[in-house]
Amino acid sequence: MPRRHRVVALAYDGLCTFEFGIVVEAFGLRRPELAVPWYRFTACSLERRPLRATGGITMRAGAGLDALSRADTIVIPGWRDPDEPPPPALLSALRRAHRRGARFVSICSGVFVLAAAGLLDGRRATTHWRHAARLAARFPKICVEPDVLYVDEGRVLTSAGSAAGIDLCLHIIRGDFGAEVANAVARRLVVPPHRDGGQSQFVSSAVQTGGDSSFARLIDWAQGNLHRDLTVDLLARQARMSARSFARHFRSEIGTTPHRWISHQRLLAAQRWLENTNVSVDRVAEEVGMQTAATLRHHFRQRFGTSPVQYRKRFTTRGSATR
Repeated sequence: MPRRHRVVALAYDGLCTFEFGIVVEAFGLRRPELAVPWYRFTACSLERRPLRATGGITMRAGAGLDALSRADTIVIPGWRDPDEPPPPALLSALRRAHRRGARFVSICSGVFVLAAAGLLDGRRATTHWRHAARLAARFPKICVEPDVLYVDEGRVLTSAGSAAGIDLCLHIIRGDFGAEVANAVARRLVVPPHRDGGQSQFVSSAVQTGGDSSFARLIDWAQGNLHRDLTVDLLARQARMSARSFARHFRSEIGTTPHRWISHQRLLAAQRWLENTNVSVDRVAEEVGMQTAATLRHHFRQRFGTSPVQYRKRFTTRGSATR
């Protein structure tokens, strides 16, 4: 009988229940219908006492940290506080497991545990978009990729926000057992076997104007006139400034160039049109100032990694899409 791959998930006081549930669903359920040597799953904990999990749940893991010494894959399903240093005993156990060749997986804020252990130095990694800047600032040796759903660096894999852990787990199953098995598990989960795009399509953006009320009024005006040809000269006249002074002031207030900001606002407006209407992609392009559907598709895929039609299918609130 083929040896079964042992997956060990870390449990801890303050456990992120959803992230842990994803790991159990992916690796911990028996799947005899798949006719493959499925994973052996164990939950281990920092403490042997009952653990409090989010949602008012109390649980007790079946093993202690010594289980990490026998794991083929170690999963960190979130972490209770990105600002809280993990216990030294845990970090030492992770480093020992890394030296003997174990594979590591993190979901959402679990990346901070792997980072603290030094396992991500010199590697690419991701986490929830809310934590990406903090991860990059605290661990400058990591190449943080904030827009992707997951990063596969071979022996170390990291996922973005919580639900992106499902994508990563399916990716791991696909690599271990092939696409047919991964697709079967995805059907059981009632999720797509592979999602296109990255987490940037889920990020809401707000503009900070440093308390300059006149500049805030200009921002409001521009957002309401995206269908127009919003050149720097036009924006500067609206702000009653020279084009040069306006461009400098804009970068100081917004942190980017007028052209880049307008392009991003048009894409955000396109998202809202796609989510809340059934009008054609051509009409959406006109309304947001992209002029043609081809131009909108190009910029949409470049920024969000998916097409307007696919985005609408995922987020629409009013029924089927219109091409």
